Amino acid sequence: MNQDSIKLNKSLAAKFTGYKLAFQKALTKIPIPEYALFSIYAILIGAIAGLAAVLFHESIQFTTDIFFNSETKNFTFLLPAIGMLILSLMIYASPKTAKSKGVSEVIKAVALRGGYIPFRTTLFHFIAPIICIGSGNTLGPEGPIAQLGGGTSSKFGNILGLSDSRRRIFTAAGAGAAIAAVFNSPLGGIFFALEIILLNDFQTPTFSALVLASVTASAISRAFLGNYATFTFETVTISSYSNFYLYVILGLISGFTSLLFIRYSDFVDRLFNDNLLTKIPRWLVMVFVGLIMGGFGYFFNGIFGIGYETINNILAGTEIWHAVLILLVLKFLLVPLILYSGGFGGIFAPSLFIGACIGYLYAFGLNYFFGLQLDSVSYVLVGMGAVLGGVNTIPISAILIIFEMTKNYTFILPLMLAVIISTTIVQIILKGSIHIKHLEREGYRISSGRETNILRSIFVEDVMRDDIILIPENTSISKLISLLLSSPHATFYTTSENGKLVGTITENELRPIITEYEHIRDTLIASDIAKPEVITAFQSDDLDHILKLFGTSNVDQFPVVSKKDPLKAIGTVWRHDVIMAYNQASLKHNISDGLAKEIKSIERTHVSKVADGYSIVECNVIPMFVGSTLIELRLRNKYGLEVLMIKQKKSPFDDGGEEDKLIIPDPNYVIKSDDILVLFGSDENIEKTKDWK
Repeated sequence: MNQDSIKLNKSLAAKFTGYKLAFQKALTKIPIPEYALFSIYAILIGAIAGLAAVLFHESIQFTTDIFFNSETKNFTFLLPAIGMLILSLMIYASPKTAKSKGVSEVIKAVALRGGYIPFRTTLFHFIAPIICIGSGNTLGPEGPIAQLGGGTSSKFGNILGLSDSRRRIFTAAGAGAAIAAVFNSPLGGIFFALEIILLNDFQTPTFSALVLASVTASAISRAFLGNYATFTFETVTISSYSNFYLYVILGLISGFTSLLFIRYSDFVDRLFNDNLLTKIPRWLVMVFVGLIMGGFGYFFNGIFGIGYETINNILAGTEIWHAVLILLVLKFLLVPLILYSGGFGGIFAPSLFIGACIGYLYAFGLNYFFGLQLDSVSYVLVGMGAVLGGVNTIPISAILIIFEMTKNYTFILPLMLAVIISTTIVQIILKGSIHIKHLEREGYRISSGRETNILRSIFVEDVMRDDIILIPENTSISKLISLLLSSPHATFYTTSENGKLVGTITENELRPIITEYEHIRDTLIASDIAKPEVITAFQSDDLDHILKLFGTSNVDQFPVVSKKDPLKAIGTVWRHDVIMAYNQASLKHNISDGLAKEIKSIERTHVSKVADGYSIVECNVIPMFVGSTLIELRLRNKYGLEVLMIKQKKSPFDDGGEEDKLIIPDPNYVIKSDDILVLFGSDENIEKTKDWK
């Protein structure tokens, strides 16, 4: 790119930023109540996500018609490979953007980046799945559609200048709204966002946004695509309630099948990304997988694409049992191969497909071997929901999605029973969804919308205040009232004669007695109204533990005590300070994520300037660090430096791979002698690393 082009791009970017700021300033002058404005934004988010979902759906259909037509019917075995070849070129052109795919990327954005998703990522992951699915590769549209909805909503929030907390809500709402549109399932979209994107982090404003966005998106989808059931059947019979144990068994089978699918997916992921793709060019691997897909699809064309038509054939009973068995095996094996070799798509539709096959084969087997007269339709539908819930760990969403996609309530009880059993099995064994496990392999440990690695790397001593209001337990009420009026603190701690903590007094205890102040000021003392329990924190406690304490208690601060004397207060830790410390640390990690390319390319001991007064540097591990965990090293406390990443050198015996491996370490990560620390800090502290020996 020449200098004139660079100047033109900078000029256009500056103009766009100016227009955006002027627009945001104009919005602040509109006299609309906050809640009304919030609702309007949620409806607009739903409309944008709904239109994006419709465009995505129609684009897949258009691409499918291009690939699969009368002129290509004799060459269908080549079509998936052609699609994979095109995708490999896209990955080669934009490898970093290509990696940011799927539902896990939306979870990461909402949990770690205030809902921010770069628009180029959204655009890339709009085009890539269309080519992948349209060329016949057997994946679903749901993961990409959630990313599309979240990405467009994130961009909308950025244009409006919303805060990180608001953008986080609307990004999740956009993802849920897109799911609602593509499944024609508003309730399913709401609970998809709650169960997967927000990790069950329920808040009233969030729920309001989810409802408004999902309903709007679903209405738009119905207007453009029609309001009809995705899965059709004449009738469904669940037989007598005495046979409900058969659905329990189906739930168990579905649960263990879901578990096996997740384990197999994990194996394929490691096989490709840790082995094959480090030694063989990606395009060759992807084309080979595409040929496998096309070869099987040539003989069993029900495996091509999303698979909803095949599911309807199974419901109608037009597929014979051995064909269903073959389709089940193919779908089970091919989906992870396509996805982890470099394909783009979701696993919702494959989960439904696998569940439908299992339900049909289960009912067929019972009828054939035991002479029962079971209606296979109910078992197909229940199997779909059970595997969908088990693989994705979304029990409520799975129940609602199946219910809304079929528009039939008859089988809801066995559906609920099987879904809960299947999901419980996966949760007991895996303790997390397939999306969270994928993030954990990348080095992220996300829980309830927060990145626990960050919280566990910061300690109370880093954020504690040394001011604390300690009052003798015999202090009069009149003096307490004076302290309340003159002190910035809303919590006081009573002490015994020897200075030990014995009670807690908050505004909640003081407010009720103010109305009776004239009558009781001479009769009550502090110990009469103090709560006897005192929740304390140690200086060495990490903020993950402290945040959990705040979550279970109705206070905004805790006294900090010494381990040598657990009843002797030395300071306080405040909820606000904990959240501020997390936000600051999270921002540093976001900076490192945004500078990942620079981090990979900077030479050892070379300083990369991030902002005025702050830099990133690589540093060799010194002998005294080896064998210690990051928690034990306490680099933040001792040196004022943040460990952003650890670079591990590529083995000299490894022929593949173009760059060293970067990991985001767990606080309990044990330092190895050949590790390279990627450190962030002030220039002054960075300079001191040159003296490390």
